[in-house]
Amino acid sequence: MISVLRGLVVLAVAAALSTASPVRAQKAGGVLKIQHFDSPASMSILEESTRAAEQPAMAVFNNLVLYDQHVPQNSLDHIVPDLATSWQWSENGKELTFPLHQGVKWHDGKPFTAADVKCTWDLLMGLGNDKLRVNPRKSWYENVAEVTTRGDDEVTFHLKEPQPALLGLLASGWAPVYPCHVPARDMRQHPIGTGPFKFVEFKPNEYVKLTRNTDYWKPGRPYLDGIEFTILREIAPRNLAFFAGGFDVGAPYGVTPPTLKDFKEQAPQAICTTSGVNVPRTMLINPIKPPFDNIELRRAMTLAIDREAFSQIINGGIRRVGALMMPPPEGVWGMDEGMLKTLPGYDPDHEKNLSAARAIMQKLGYGPDKHLVTKLSTRDIPSWRQPAVLLNSQLKDIYIEADLDIVDTTQWYPKVMRKDFTIGAVPIETGVDDPDEMFVENFGCNSPRNYAGYCDADTEKLVHEQSVEPNADKRKTLVAQIEKRLADAAIRPVLFYPVGASCMQPYVKDFTIMVNSIYNGWRMEDVWLDK
Repeated sequence: MISVLRGLVVLAVAAALSTASPVRAQKAGGVLKIQHFDSPASMSILEESTRAAEQPAMAVFNNLVLYDQHVPQNSLDHIVPDLATSWQWSENGKELTFPLHQGVKWHDGKPFTAADVKCTWDLLMGLGNDKLRVNPRKSWYENVAEVTTRGDDEVTFHLKEPQPALLGLLASGWAPVYPCHVPARDMRQHPIGTGPFKFVEFKPNEYVKLTRNTDYWKPGRPYLDGIEFTILREIAPRNLAFFAGGFDVGAPYGVTPPTLKDFKEQAPQAICTTSGVNVPRTMLINPIKPPFDNIELRRAMTLAIDREAFSQIINGGIRRVGALMMPPPEGVWGMDEGMLKTLPGYDPDHEKNLSAARAIMQKLGYGPDKHLVTKLSTRDIPSWRQPAVLLNSQLKDIYIEADLDIVDTTQWYPKVMRKDFTIGAVPIETGVDDPDEMFVENFGCNSPRNYAGYCDADTEKLVHEQSVEPNADKRKTLVAQIEKRLADAAIRPVLFYPVGASCMQPYVKDFTIMVNSIYNGWRMEDVWLDK
């Protein structure tokens, strides 16, 4: 009953907001020019694993439900209807029903119906006739038994077990509804959605262009005539282009703390928001490739990590140290400092950790005169390369000599999914700040994004227990136990959480930067230019 009321209250609030007089008159028109940090392999959100694809494509689509685009911290308490008009949980928590808006059209003019929702999740769960080339988030929906429709205007998710956090997964930018009538292969190059903007063109390594959907089903939206994402990988050219007035928005989250002072000097009018980034940089170790199948070696590598150095050198002295779940205050589920110190490698006495790591390495036959030679792989963008270089220098302190293997984005994800690496300096790209997403996607036995191939029955059991647990405090206790088990396994230790600033011109309005997800704030239907 509480869930029913929550859905109805959210609907009522959303309706009130949509009909209330605005605080200020939004201006229609203008093309938002925004810097983009990388070139994706395709434009299909369901098949990609990087914000390089998801950020420009999210505005093309709608979800069933969505994180409120004006609330910086994503949580279950800040989810609003989108294509759904409300939601309702069954008494046993195993059915989640969504009544749908009527009269919605796809960008090609065909009507949106409940069949499109069913087709989308059949596609994600591998049940339909059409197939995705890759399916990074299939594990999100392992608990969904089936999706059924009632006429054209209602859809129900039937779950194997209760899963309160499923609503949070559905609210992510990674959960758009796809059209039944467009093959998955066509969505890679020309996505068709119901969203506020229509896809125009993607030119690899140059730009992505969107234009206003003049037939958008939400009256009066969007305000912008279009959005242009210009691809600029390197930090210095991006910053100079912003200083010169070429962009309305710099690369979101892409202004590093050490360069923020340049914005204050060169673009003092810019409004810059600094936040933690929910994409922890990790050392990914392949435990199926000798000698990394030896847990003692992996533990030595964990002890070699100097997390304070990452905070000082890359974050400009802003400390963001955590385990797998994002640390507070931005993160909802992260450990406090006291609990962190109980994990291996988090003792603040780095010299003690380093001494212990060297002793392990020498026991295994390595030392100053015999180094372990391998490769350290990472993606070819600055926010990945910089941590890789620093990690490489720290591994040298325990006699590991690793050549840097720099890989283009288009090749990176196929490489790690086929486990063609020994050590990686990689983020965990956390779509939702929730344990269901983090643990199931990255450490679940059957997940395609479990790059380390970790599989442990006891850990799986704990992950299941926290997923069905409705009490947040009890769930946090279970999450801490899972964190401890994964830290002990030493397959993907966290290096640090990056901090990034997002800078924009003062005339850019109603563009909210999310503080605990870089993936969920790109619907853009409320953004406008006051000029």
